Amino acid sequence: MVCNEIPDVPLREKRNPEAFFAEERVGWHGYIEWERYPEKQKKAAEILAQYTFAGEPEFQLTPLPDTNPRLEGVRWKQYHAVLGSTLDKLPKQSWDIVKEEKAADMIHVLDFPYNGEPPRDRLVEKPFTSNEDHFVRNHGGIPVINEDHYFLEIGGMVNEPKKLTLKDLKDEKLFPRQTAVVTIQCSGTRRIEQINEYPGDGDELINAPWGEGAIGTARWTGVSLKKVLKHCGGLKEGAKHIEFMGVDTYFKKGKVYNYVVSVPWRKVRIHEVMLAWEMNGKPLPKIHGYPLRAVVFGYIGARSVKWLARINAISEPSQAPVQKKEYLYYTPQAGKHNATYSSGFSIQDMPVASAIISPIDKAVIVHDGTIKMRGWAYSGGGHWPERVEVSGDGGSVWYETPYEGLSQKYYHAWRLWSVDLPVDAEGWLELVVRCWDNALNTQPTFVRSAWNWDLHVTSSCHRVKVFSVNRSHPATAKRLELLEKKGVDLLPLTKPLEIDLEEDEEYETEMQRRGGRDPEE
Repeated sequence: MVCNEIPDVPLREKRNPEAFFAEERVGWHGYIEWERYPEKQKKAAEILAQYTFAGEPEFQLTPLPDTNPRLEGVRWKQYHAVLGSTLDKLPKQSWDIVKEEKAADMIHVLDFPYNGEPPRDRLVEKPFTSNEDHFVRNHGGIPVINEDHYFLEIGGMVNEPKKLTLKDLKDEKLFPRQTAVVTIQCSGTRRIEQINEYPGDGDELINAPWGEGAIGTARWTGVSLKKVLKHCGGLKEGAKHIEFMGVDTYFKKGKVYNYVVSVPWRKVRIHEVMLAWEMNGKPLPKIHGYPLRAVVFGYIGARSVKWLARINAISEPSQAPVQKKEYLYYTPQAGKHNATYSSGFSIQDMPVASAIISPIDKAVIVHDGTIKMRGWAYSGGGHWPERVEVSGDGGSVWYETPYEGLSQKYYHAWRLWSVDLPVDAEGWLELVVRCWDNALNTQPTFVRSAWNWDLHVTSSCHRVKVFSVNRSHPATAKRLELLEKKGVDLLPLTKPLEIDLEEDEEYETEMQRRGGRDPEE
């Protein structure tokens, strides 16, 4: 049967009377436990196999829609619809939460599961990203969990498995509170540059066309996971990784899962993994993981699991599909013709990166010898941006951003930057930014240098092309004054002027001064 649109409930239940999966716990709306019930996963896979769902939209070899949301996530809505009444309303309920908790002018990259970034100018207005503006990269519907019914299971290779409520975790007699400034960045940040130049894997969910805004910085409050594991008697011999499970339902290749990933124990051991319940001094928004989420310092955002239900100590990295089959970095020689899961390495630490937020690409800039540039710079893995440099000629001559133009340093957060770039040239220029971190890491020069089939981690120097109109040049100042006098707009740049470029008398005078068009002999 072909599922060209989301079927209504009576039709679906008539076709699939078995298509109902109850919520796992009272007060945990939207949570179906899949990982503990292989028979339930098998049943769901059998139901999904009965349908042909909408295909992946082409958004790389054809122009992206200019709508907001840009992409709809139709397939994922259909997956939820055919699995019964517990899930079929989650897309709409999730969208209602987006409207409730995010800024009205967010850029909605993907409707469902929700992916969104803030307007670019507001992103760099202040060092801390407001909760309303912080980017969101969700992998499923947004569950709604009642704090009074919430508890976290901690098990696997721990000596004393426990169930802890949020009240337990907030008890400072048990756990000292931890607060840290941490930037979280999606590995898809600036992916649109790879898409525009060298398209790759085209799944709308995995490889959404992010701009420069899939990054945000907040002051997070919670408890160090190391302290919690110590409270559980510590780890058993051979435990080397810590696995997180979120309650959101996740699909991969016709099968259904909960969202599960892992991080190495060494990361937890140095207090760089937090269980957070507060974001910028406020309780976590529902869309950001309320009531409890992981915050993994300096790692890819995909490891900072939201809506935590379970934590397990394990001997090897998680075998769940998100950890094993996604967020992999391939060689530029890999693609649809030869890529294998084992040939890509797992993305963990985020590399040094930066972005130009203003001016924007293709901007026409009228200036008096300097162009103001603003943006962000970040390096993961416990490194921090030490120097930001910009170029006005595509990367030949570099100017250092003055120290006063950089925001405060943190071990695990970005720095915002601004600089007045000296510019004498006119016409099309390529502005470039690069960052150096404290370990002397810097960015690959070109997009091609960092291209990979899954289009992750666009860490190359960020480039925008602008058209320079330098008012400090007398001829330019004269032309601009004439246009203003005649009420003629300089924009759009490609529209021909409605007036002559020169009066006849001026032309004759100038041609005589230049010696005419042709040589005399």
